[in-house]
Amino acid sequence: MKHLLIIFHSKDGSTGKMADAVYQGAIHPDINIDVKMILAKEAGLEELFWADGLILGTPENFGYMSGAMKDFFDRTFYPAEGKVEGLPYCMFISAGNDGTGALSSIRRICNGFPFKEVQDPVISRGELTDESLEACKQLGMYMGAGIESAIF
Repeated sequence: MKHLLIIFHSKDGSTGKMADAVYQGAIHPDINIDVKMILAKEAGLEELFWADGLILGTPENFGYMSGAMKDFFDRTFYPAEGKVEGLPYCMFISAGNDGTGALSSIRRICNGFPFKEVQDPVISRGELTDESLEACKQLGMYMGAGIESAIF
């Protein structure tokens, strides 16, 4: 069975709600994969090596990813070097501004692993909407289906 890992950080709940929607999409009854959702501060190498696909979620903090997400990358980057090449990933961002700073910083680090971005990111700007939550659910569903069918 294939494994999909969702790593996220949330401080005010918006990114957590987005993560829940991603998770709900990934566990769709027509998709047969194992899905694990974990906070960035609790995620480590064991989870990363377990994953066949990765979904990253963060709030935008000061035009950057959250400190907890950056900490996850700091703790895993060098130990995972050469062991996770091509891991398919995508992301979702809860942004007070435009989300581009968080997006570009995550992409820069993920390119260094190197992971392979396989879905367009979901960026919720301002107040969290039903449309953003539905987009997150679709992100999880498409990523889960892609992992299961080995499209990625």
